Amino acid sequence: MRPIKRLIPLSEALDLATGAARPVVRTETVPIVESADRVSAEEVVSKVSVPPFTRGGMDGYAVRASDTYGASKLKPVALRCVEAVYAGAVPRRTVSKGMCSEIATGAMLPRGADAVVMVEDTELEGDKVLVSESVHPGKNVSKKGEDISPGSRILSRGDLMNPSKIGALAAIGRETVKVYAKPLVAVVPTGSEIAPLGGSLKRGQVYNINGYTLSSAVAECGGQPRMLGIVDDSLGDLEDVLSKNKDCDMLVFSGGSSVGERDIMLDLLERNGRVVFHGIAVKPGKPTLFGTVGKQLVFGMPGYPTSCLSNAYLLLAPVLRKMARLPDLLKRTVEARMGKRFVSTTGRTQFLTVKLEAGVAQPAFKESGAITSMAYADGYIVIPADVDLIEKDEPVTVHLL
Repeated sequence: MRPIKRLIPLSEALDLATGAARPVVRTETVPIVESADRVSAEEVVSKVSVPPFTRGGMDGYAVRASDTYGASKLKPVALRCVEAVYAGAVPRRTVSKGMCSEIATGAMLPRGADAVVMVEDTELEGDKVLVSESVHPGKNVSKKGEDISPGSRILSRGDLMNPSKIGALAAIGRETVKVYAKPLVAVVPTGSEIAPLGGSLKRGQVYNINGYTLSSAVAECGGQPRMLGIVDDSLGDLEDVLSKNKDCDMLVFSGGSSVGERDIMLDLLERNGRVVFHGIAVKPGKPTLFGTVGKQLVFGMPGYPTSCLSNAYLLLAPVLRKMARLPDLLKRTVEARMGKRFVSTTGRTQFLTVKLEAGVAQPAFKESGAITSMAYADGYIVIPADVDLIEKDEPVTVHLL
């Protein structure tokens, strides 16, 4: 066995890992409907007006505003309706003095009209429309180019694509948008004790949990996971993974980063690249390894599922979001009371998963090897390295997952 020589604080590990990350410069063009949560790699300037014509903003009657002056419920103004204009139709008649046209929301405003009276402020008598509310020019009307005018910027490079930005592109007729490529991440589960899903377990084996949790975490943080098959704990097999995945921006191994004689991730990095750190003063997740092979970032995550996923949230997520050019995640917290007395490990920052029940934080952590420590949790509390005890009913801050 080879003990970890030095544990570094989580804050130092995070600084080192994010400091080594570089935003991806590759770009690709995708349909706008597939661009949500991607980052724009281009500036888009409109060549058209939105709306492309002056239109009614309400269901009602298109009028000359001057014809309605002085109108009231006691003394309505009578106008003659000359046509009905529906959305998508082109008006055929001009609204002259004493006339109006029925108009639907979004329909083109007829020539001569400069306002719309809401249908609620009118009453129909034969071909006459009694208007009981005066309007001013422009009332209930959307002018051509009022939303977007030619030459206005719709999108800037670096913008996060969301439904409203996608809608703005659709409004000017754009079908595609150039975005930055997702960081390509090879996810590599290691160990002869790991078995693929769908088959039977041999004695001493467990199913491949980490390959799926890590791949999901990569996708959630803007990366493109490439989940590889299970790799044996041999230096030759691991070096073969490096050789065949040189196109990846990052490789994330699970298992092989601890202190056993078969834990050879440290050897892999020392022989093929550079070790940045090995061992973090956190619980769970102490035996986490990070380094580089050329321009590739390499994480060696603990094999135990809770340790692996916990450090994926704490380390992998911020590194990947930087590479994907995504903004930092907004941390969501709630205040609660501790549900039971809990004794922590001094010297290491502990991330204790909890389940919230009516404002009470009940510890959900079982052990590092239990995936339900995370799956059944609503969040976690951070116990500083110099704190060894949290009493029942003590106030705590829960960081929501």
